[in-house]
Amino acid sequence: MNDTLDLLLAIGLPTLAVLGTAVALVARRRSSGPTLPSAPADTAPAPTGTAPAPTGTTPGSTATLPEDVLAPDAGVAEAPPTPAPTLEVPEPVVGRMARLRGRLARSGSPLGARLLAVLSRDHLSEDDWDELEETLLLADVGAGPTGELIDALRRQVRVDGVREPAAVRALLREQLITLVDPALDRTLATAPGLGEDGLHRPAVVLVVGVNGTGKTTTVGKLARVLVADGRTVVLGAADTFRAAAADQLETWGARVGVPTVRSDRDGADPAAVAFDAVRSGRETGADVVLVDTAGRLQNKAGLMDELGKITRVITREAPLTEVLLVLDATTGQNGLNQARVFAEVAGVTGIVLTKLDGTAKGGIVIAVQRELGVPVKLIGLGEGPDDLAPFDAADFVDGLLGD
Repeated sequence: MNDTLDLLLAIGLPTLAVLGTAVALVARRRSSGPTLPSAPADTAPAPTGTAPAPTGTTPGSTATLPEDVLAPDAGVAEAPPTPAPTLEVPEPVVGRMARLRGRLARSGSPLGARLLAVLSRDHLSEDDWDELEETLLLADVGAGPTGELIDALRRQVRVDGVREPAAVRALLREQLITLVDPALDRTLATAPGLGEDGLHRPAVVLVVGVNGTGKTTTVGKLARVLVADGRTVVLGAADTFRAAAADQLETWGARVGVPTVRSDRDGADPAAVAFDAVRSGRETGADVVLVDTAGRLQNKAGLMDELGKITRVITREAPLTEVLLVLDATTGQNGLNQARVFAEVAGVTGIVLTKLDGTAKGGIVIAVQRELGVPVKLIGLGEGPDDLAPFDAADFVDGLLGD
């Protein structure tokens, strides 16, 4: 009996121990929750070279979905098309000078009024003639033209005995128009032509002058004159030394739909920019290329080298048809000194006089023509975009005399 009991204990105790261990393991698993499955296979990195990069945006990524694969309900609104800029229509060229003539008469210039007041006196003494001469010199007419005008007036007054205001004005007008010289050719050479190869060549106008004369603004206004006259224009921003010059010129051109060729960096070679502008004008069939140049006047040698290079490079693509010198009328005789240097260096063919509305020195027109032997072709009498007009001798004199 005892032997049987010992046998049962020997077998049962180990069995109970095994069962207890199993129960404990089950209980422990239930208290810790179910085991999570492993990560899906598609989140593992793809083998190199076996799959394209994902197109969706992931956390921390800057990539975005292409517009053509966005879902219709993605909430991304299509951007509206950018409207084309409204182009300005420049004022017609015909009649501009007549409008500006009135502005010149109202600008406060005392030249015409003083001359008429003296000539209308009953008896002209030597002091009166001295006063006339002084008035003309102060108006920058110049010594030579002043002497000629005084001599002509003395002769007419003595012979004809002119005293009536209307007759005095007619006499003075006639003499001033003679000095301004209406016989000078003031047309702008802006007609395109054909090269020796029979291909299109635009007219090329080089604009020169010192800084501060309104040179770049004048180029922009001249573009408007040409557009109003039915010409197609390309602008060349070859003033690469003044940071704002190209931006300023581009703004002027954009207002009337005229393209601007410019460099993408300051200090670029001006001749290279000018060449690109002329080539662009030739390839696009433009009528005129206007090239704005730097206004530096440090020394004659440097200016000669730079303008000479620009001219040589330009003429490889098209002939240079005009060289316009922009002068500030308020500078008087100083402007003449600048003009002499540019005339020697650049072969000036015409003058653009700016800021005549703010000066009593309208006689600079006579002096600069006499000094340089080239005509004033354009005149500026205001800050408006269309306040630039082809010069007319009779209209200009009438403005000086207050007509």
